Amino acid sequence: MTTTTPAGGARKHTALPKARTLIEALPWLTRHRGKTVVIKFGGNAMVDEELKAAFAQDVVFLHHAGLRPVVVHGGGPQINAALDRHGIVSEFKAGLRVTTEDAMDVVRMVLAGQVQRELVGLLNAHGPLAVGLTGEDAHTMTATKHTPRIDGELVDIGRVGEITRMDTGAIEALLADGRIPVVSSIARSADDGHVYNVNADTAAAALAAALGAETLMVLTDVEGLYEDWPNSDEVISRLTASELEKLLPELASGMVPKMEGCLYAVRNGVHTARVIDGRVQHSILLEIFTDEGIGTMVVPDEEGEQ
Repeated sequence: MTTTTPAGGARKHTALPKARTLIEALPWLTRHRGKTVVIKFGGNAMVDEELKAAFAQDVVFLHHAGLRPVVVHGGGPQINAALDRHGIVSEFKAGLRVTTEDAMDVVRMVLAGQVQRELVGLLNAHGPLAVGLTGEDAHTMTATKHTPRIDGELVDIGRVGEITRMDTGAIEALLADGRIPVVSSIARSADDGHVYNVNADTAAAALAAALGAETLMVLTDVEGLYEDWPNSDEVISRLTASELEKLLPELASGMVPKMEGCLYAVRNGVHTARVIDGRVQHSILLEIFTDEGIGTMVVPDEEGEQ
């Protein structure tokens, strides 16, 4: 007489949850295959070793799943530390870093020489995939001096740039070669020849639009856009461009460049823009390959009204 042991039967099915997760991802894999996804890397995910490693795994997974990921990064925490070491005070106005000429030298060194190198190394631990470049390379990003209006007055915040032109040729060539471009958000001006610090959220949005990306994903240190902060921690899961535009004046200054970037992206051909919590391991995969998703998704008006 032949019998089967309960233990053996149980062991056979321990992988079922994994199988269900893979099946849930199937329609999303089909939908996104061959599409370009621009990911802005920032926040805690940049300084926590486990989060950095998980981010690199997510991006490589997207690549092997047939998507075309492009990473754009800033380097706020690393820049703050480097400026402190050089005795330069960090100051922010309208959510943007005040960047003197001395500070710009440090910003350029940290972004291109430290943050980008580490990220390229983490990605390339999985194969010869990542190639680093800055907005200066091949005139990928051209900028002019940005002078924000604060309380009705134009304010000089130094070497902070506003993107005036994008040339995606170098990035498209890397994508066609099966590589993962990693882009530092600095740009040269055609007006005065100076190099400018460009907000990484803004740079990622401009690049996503120029590439005709399917999705822009912005990693943050919050769960998403809150319904009524600080009175509620309820996250808005989805909103249209017009709904977001109405909310912009009420947002905290640090969220403004992120949400303005999302608004610009979806109004310039990007199908969805998502703000997700970079403190959660594998948040990119959770957002893009699961039914629930996490964070806040912004869609164009016509899509949201269907």
